Amino acid sequence: MHRVVALALPEIVAFDLSIPAQVFGHRDEAGRYVFAVCAERPGLVPTTTGFAIHVDRSLRALAAADTVIVPGFAPTTDPGPAVAGALRRAAERGARIASVCVGAFALAAAGLLDGRRATTHWEHADELAARFPAVRVNPDVLYIDEGRILTSAGVAAGIDLCLHMVRTDHGADAAGDVARRMVAAMHRTGGQAQFMRRPIPRAGPSLAPTCEWAIGEMHRPITVADLAAHAHFSPRTLARRFVDETGLTPMRWLTLQRLDEVRRLLEATDLPVEEIAQRCGLGTAGNLRLHLARDAGTTPTAYRRAFRVAA
Repeated sequence: MHRVVALALPEIVAFDLSIPAQVFGHRDEAGRYVFAVCAERPGLVPTTTGFAIHVDRSLRALAAADTVIVPGFAPTTDPGPAVAGALRRAAERGARIASVCVGAFALAAAGLLDGRRATTHWEHADELAARFPAVRVNPDVLYIDEGRILTSAGVAAGIDLCLHMVRTDHGADAAGDVARRMVAAMHRTGGQAQFMRRPIPRAGPSLAPTCEWAIGEMHRPITVADLAAHAHFSPRTLARRFVDETGLTPMRWLTLQRLDEVRRLLEATDLPVEEIAQRCGLGTAGNLRLHLARDAGTTPTAYRRAFRVAA
């Protein structure tokens, strides 16, 4: 059983804590994860939203955690030597350490982000960079996976990060099950922008029918012109609306849908890589390997070996 422990710092952001609780602590995950919450001083821990939570475990719980998650807290002051030391010891013995939103300030105070890429809520990114110049802060992404150290952007981006960890641990099907239960997006890549710089246009039809059509037709080549024709837009308008509504260009979005299907077929079938490439519209096995290596840092064989489920 994979032990996940969330560290509740005063004043914890309750929503940030509820995300890992719902992902890892839900009864549906009882066969995969054990979830707990700890604090420096067990007892009532105040939140930023006018109520307190009762925590009965101390920092000693971090010593047995496989994954440690630090939700956001306010103000983002140094949490102190006891917390920093516990986080460092957990990292030194190989635990996966993750932060949600401004929880990154605790990781930075412990020195765990020095020399690493990291993100946080875009409103606090400049402060993180100024206080911790050794951290390579990127305010324009949803989450960053640096191997054993992971950080997410603000609030709901914590859902994307936790689903990413489930996907890493148990594959795309398991993450999809959790996303459906939470009524959340199946997969938003970590490199997606934190927020849309232009408002989503209110006039005109939604892109959802065109997205559904493209997924159903992904076995064949699809161009921006094809998408535009289906949506009854010009290619330029289609491209602009796609970025407004998804944060991605049309072809980047389509590539991610193809790769999601690649993962599903690698996990759930014995189909050869060449056939999977054709079914997903990637053409050749070589092209599939190239895209999977860029997106997931692995090969089809290694992915299938890690996440194989019954066909």
